[in-house]
Amino acid sequence: MAGHSQFKNIMFRKGKQDAQRSKLFSKLSREITVAAKQGLPDPDHNPRLRVAIIAARAQSMSKDVIERAIRKSQGGDAENYEEVRYEGFGPGGVAIIIEALTDNRNRTAADIRAAFSKFGGAMGETGSVSFQFNRVAQITYPAEAGTADAMLEIAIDAGADEVLSSADGHEFLSRVEDFAAVRVSLEAKLGPAKGAKIVWRPQVMVAVDEEDSGMTLTKLLDTLDDHDDVQTVYANYEMSDALMEKLSAA
Repeated sequence: MAGHSQFKNIMFRKGKQDAQRSKLFSKLSREITVAAKQGLPDPDHNPRLRVAIIAARAQSMSKDVIERAIRKSQGGDAENYEEVRYEGFGPGGVAIIIEALTDNRNRTAADIRAAFSKFGGAMGETGSVSFQFNRVAQITYPAEAGTADAMLEIAIDAGADEVLSSADGHEFLSRVEDFAAVRVSLEAKLGPAKGAKIVWRPQVMVAVDEEDSGMTLTKLLDTLDDHDDVQTVYANYEMSDALMEKLSAA
């Protein structure tokens, strides 16, 4: 059940940077609007909307902004966004999955393909890399929520499949179909989660050891993540802390 968390190497997001906050809020608002439009505008009766709101609150989005995004979904002139997934390979054979919400599928696909080509990767067909990942539910809590042993016991009681504890926090993982029940059970014991979402989790990690390859891969992930239509980027790579620090300083 327990183990070291590698999630910081899987999901590439720069939400902490001030320069990215506006763009991040735009992406979070888009997900809230889409979730509310596809179901009820009440998070208590719309699991996807509840997850989107949790993610927004984790980034300190105000209640007013969240409510505005929900109201936007109820308007007759609400934009129609399509959910699309792109897959491909980065430098060193790293598998990459991109989830996007777009109002122009052709434009977004062309932009994603161009990013792969520019940084030595290759965009593939749907299903070309996703078989290397598992689709799982992930619920996160801060490290101060409790000890690893305590979290393990709570995970078992809640019906989670696994909990990964580290200095960064605790990640509870479950099957997608058990997501709602596990989340409710955890929140009953630990309070509101820091994050709750359905994610792509790699089955096998690809080691990136060389600085040049690491730099090119980072630029590719950076470019993909910066695209306005891209919601989330996943990749099955891992780097040493020393290399990650070196690349961050470059």
